[in-house]
Amino acid sequence: MDIKQIRTLIAIAETGSATKAAELLHLVQPAVSRHIRMLEEECGALLFERERHGMVLTDAGRTLAEYGRRALRELDKARAEIGPAANAISGRLMIGLLASTSSLLATELVARVRAKHPAVTVGINVGYAGNVVQWLEAGEVELALLYDTRASNGLQVEALLDERLYVIGPPGEIDASTPFPLKQLRDRPMILPNAPHGLRSIIEHALAVAGISVDVVAETNALDLQKSLVNKGFGYSILPSSAILDELRDGTLSGAPVGTPDLSRRIVLARAATRRASPVSVAAAPELVGLMKEMVLGGAWPGAAWIGR
Repeated sequence: MDIKQIRTLIAIAETGSATKAAELLHLVQPAVSRHIRMLEEECGALLFERERHGMVLTDAGRTLAEYGRRALRELDKARAEIGPAANAISGRLMIGLLASTSSLLATELVARVRAKHPAVTVGINVGYAGNVVQWLEAGEVELALLYDTRASNGLQVEALLDERLYVIGPPGEIDASTPFPLKQLRDRPMILPNAPHGLRSIIEHALAVAGISVDVVAETNALDLQKSLVNKGFGYSILPSSAILDELRDGTLSGAPVGTPDLSRRIVLARAATRRASPVSVAAAPELVGLMKEMVLGGAWPGAAWIGR
């Protein structure tokens, strides 16, 4: 099993075609077929099934492709670190952002990293906290934003900010000038993130402590859908301020901070404790932290309080 064979496996998996993979890898198709045949012989398993729409990975193929992608990422990072430009930061960095913070941070983060380190390619994976933790553990991202996460054997975390949560409703429903008492949600229809989403846990814990029952009419793992359902009058929801800035500004949603009691989440910068930090991630982390600090202290992140360095 060698690198060329693994790259061939992944190219076919992504294109669904040996012919397209051959073009992508600048190989003749018999060489592509030979690489896959040798992999199958070594693994003792069929890696692809040929279907009407192309070549599809088998269960064994998906497992090998997953580990192969990780191996190639590690090799690419090693190659970047030992490259000839000793003083230049180069390579590829994958960052995991929470769905609620991505629209606020992603564009400016890429711009800052690229301006300071033009040889760095920035990749951003966006998901909910559970997804991001899995990406960190699997080595698919090097840096990530999480919330209400503590240091463990697998993660190193640095607390950055506390962000207030907002009750949101259809346009004109909620007065933004005063906090919204949690008790006023009693028996109201609610649209919430799917369990076991971290935000869902925070909301359910707060409601349980306050002795409040609500009518959960819809659950979704899509932030845009959650906001759309609220906009169309299906119910209310609770979201962090960073997720709703644009909607509150343009009036497509109404909202106010949760009050009595106040409700917030803590956002932390996380790294995998078991992996050596690459020069790219060491260089980019201050850019992410600095951007967030500027937004909070400059008022561009309403409802957030800076607690980091």
